[in-house]
Amino acid sequence: MLSEKSRPVIEATLPLIGERIPHITPKFYARMFAARPELLDGLFSRANQNNGTQQQALAGSIAAFATHLVTNPGTLPEAVLARIANKHTSLGITEDQYGIVYEHLFAAIVDDLGEAVTPEVAEAWTEVYWLMADALIKIEKGLYAQQANDKIWTPWTLVAKEPAGVGSITFRFTPADDTAATVAKPGQFVSVRVPLNDGIRQCRQYTLSDSVTSTTERVITTKFDEGGEVSPFMHESLSVGDVIELSNPYGDLTIDTTGAPIILATAGIGCTPSASALATLAAAGSDRQVLVLHAEATEEAWALKEQMRESIGALPNAELKLWLEDITARADDTEASEGYMSLDGLELPADARLYLCGPLPFMRSLRSQAIDAGIPARNIHYEVFGPDLWLAA
Repeated sequence: MLSEKSRPVIEATLPLIGERIPHITPKFYARMFAARPELLDGLFSRANQNNGTQQQALAGSIAAFATHLVTNPGTLPEAVLARIANKHTSLGITEDQYGIVYEHLFAAIVDDLGEAVTPEVAEAWTEVYWLMADALIKIEKGLYAQQANDKIWTPWTLVAKEPAGVGSITFRFTPADDTAATVAKPGQFVSVRVPLNDGIRQCRQYTLSDSVTSTTERVITTKFDEGGEVSPFMHESLSVGDVIELSNPYGDLTIDTTGAPIILATAGIGCTPSASALATLAAAGSDRQVLVLHAEATEEAWALKEQMRESIGALPNAELKLWLEDITARADDTEASEGYMSLDGLELPADARLYLCGPLPFMRSLRSQAIDAGIPARNIHYEVFGPDLWLAA
C-alpha cells in the first residue's frame, strides 16, 4: 500500500498530475515508440494511437489508481486492475515491459512538469507506478497460469465467413495445430493478430459470440470499423482457408448459468457478449430469469438477431425488449419500441445483475437509469470494446 511518506505528496500533487496526465501520455507514447518501434508490431494498436483513445485510457487508469490509493487507504481498485490485466494478457504483456513503460513515462512527466518534479515528487509517483505495475504483474501471472497452454498466440484456420447484419461478419475458426485450447466463459474475448500490407502485425480484441465452451472452434462477430486496421483486413482480405493468430480467451466480465436474475442491455455490435451468454444459458438448460434489452439503428443492422432470438426462445424465463431508431422497415412480426433504449416503465427483476455493452454514451445513460431504478451500483457491470475510456471521463 502507499507509504505514509508518499501519501501527502500524492495528495498534494494529484490535482496537477490529473490535469496534465492527458498531455503527458501522448509524449510518453511518442518517446517509447521512437526508442522501441518494435512495440508497434503485434502489441500496441496504431489505430488507437492515431485516434487518441489509448492515451486517454492510460491517463484515466493512472489517475483512477492514484485517486483510489489516496481515498481508500489499504486497498486496491480490484475491478480496474482486473480489466487492465485481462487485456494485457490477451496481448502477451510481459513483466520486463513494465520497466520500459516506467522509463519513458517518467521521462515524459519530467519533460511536461519540469521543476515541479522534485526528488520527493518523483519518488512518490514512482511508488504509485510500481504499486500498480506489481499488482498487475501478479494478476497477469495468475491469468497466464490458468490457460490450457503456455503460448500467447496460436494459429487458427478460418473455416467460415458469414454475413451477420449490415456491416458485420461472423468468422468461424478451427485450430491449425495441436495446441491445447482453453475453455472460455460467456462474455470473454480473444485477441486477433493479423499481418497488414506494410508487414506490421496489428491486434484487436473481439468477444466470442458463439460456441464459447468449445475447444475446437472459436467464433467472433465483428463490425467493419472504417477507422480501424484489423476489421477492414478481416472483412476485405481474410479468406476461408487462411490462418491467423488468436490468443487464449480472457475477460473479467463473465456470466454464470445459474444465480440471480440478469439483465443484458446492449446496443449495436455490443450484442456479442449477450449472444454468447444466451447461447450458453440455452445449451445448459438454464432456468435463470433473463431480461434481454437491445437497441439498434434498424432491424437489418442487428448482427446476431437469429441466434439471440433462438436462444431466448429456448430459455423458459427469458424475455426480449427491442428498440429501433428507424422502426419503419421492421418485419411484421417484430415487436420494437421506436427511439433509444429506456428503462422507464420496465419491470426490472429484483436483485438483478445488469450487464452493459455498447457505445460509451449508451452505457453511461443506462447505468444512470439503472441506479435511478434502484439497481445497486455494485450489481452493474460493463464491457468496453477497445481502450477503456470510462475511466478517462
